[in-house]
Amino acid sequence: MPFIDEAMLDDQERLAACDSRRTLRALATAGAQVREALTLSDEAGVERLARLERPRSVLVASLGGSAVVADVLDMLAEPGSPVPVSVRRNVPLPGWVGPLDLVVAVSLSGRARGPLAVAAEAARRGASIMTVGASDSPLAAVCARARGIHVDVGRDRISSRTALWSLLAPVLVGANELGLVAVSADALLATATRLDEQAESCRPTSEAFVNPAKILALQLADTVPAVLGDGPLAGVAATRAASMLARTARIPATHGELPDAASQVVATFDGPFTAGGGQGVTGHASRSFGGDIFADPFLDGPAQPRLGLLMLRDVIRATPTTPEEADLDALAQAVLHTAEEAGVRVATVSAEPGHPLTRLAGLIAQTDFVATYLAIGLGIDPAVSRHITALRDHTAG
Repeated sequence: MPFIDEAMLDDQERLAACDSRRTLRALATAGAQVREALTLSDEAGVERLARLERPRSVLVASLGGSAVVADVLDMLAEPGSPVPVSVRRNVPLPGWVGPLDLVVAVSLSGRARGPLAVAAEAARRGASIMTVGASDSPLAAVCARARGIHVDVGRDRISSRTALWSLLAPVLVGANELGLVAVSADALLATATRLDEQAESCRPTSEAFVNPAKILALQLADTVPAVLGDGPLAGVAATRAASMLARTARIPATHGELPDAASQVVATFDGPFTAGGGQGVTGHASRSFGGDIFADPFLDGPAQPRLGLLMLRDVIRATPTTPEEADLDALAQAVLHTAEEAGVRVATVSAEPGHPLTRLAGLIAQTDFVATYLAIGLGIDPAVSRHITALRDHTAG
């Protein structure tokens, strides 16, 4: 069963030694990324989108660490966008994409094959193009040839996972110019402030007993986690959290969104990772959940990990404003109650009030820090994976 070294989370020298590429520092720049992205978007002339004829549809291409960019735009646009927003990770493009449509391609390096191929094919068909990525890159070159709008991501971005806001903010600026979302400059600046607040509360020098990200990392350390969002906004955050747990902390995590995912998550409460599932409460399973305090892991074998539920919640209202909100809140409470009865380790992160993007930013920022502290506490460098390196070597060329 994984063991997290709690003392390491408060040892600044050991933190720095394990975090070779300063992932914690990069995450702490999220607010600054938003502010810089506003400047870079202005310099790139994103406001020109407002002078163009409204596109028939918008298609967004992003994958890997930047995949959440498309998810966020889709979530924010869905309630009121006058045109459909769709997501495409790679070619082929849908047959309907043409001169009446806008294609947005996002890649930190500007070299990711999926977004690059999507942008090139969209340009060939005469679609309008907007790209976000490195300024000196094939993606920027494709955009220039198509006379599109390219926004640079700035300097010193070590990975798409830690440069999310450099990638996302320009896309939202463009979507706001087109009237697809209501994300003004003021909303983006408020989001930057929320990200700064999370960076302050989750900073490495904040001790484990008061640091919310370190507390959650300790709670999740010996679990097989399921991340559940209590609606569309928290569902996007749950997708991001599961990705960060897998890619950064190397812990496989399932994820879902209420109401649809309630049954599949609750079904796991009867499985082998809870006190009442699998082998019941006797033998090996009981040792996993405190059933036998005298169990010897050397003689009896190691205890198995426990099921964990990380519930991400949007703003909790004392009185829900619609019947749908009331039903969703009741379902979330029922899932939490059922989990506790089943012996699942439960942790909850709730968004603070604000613009939808600001609320989402708070959830994403905190869980990003959780995954990074979890990796470091387990003795894993959050930015370096030898198996990812080997995979790239096998697929190169």
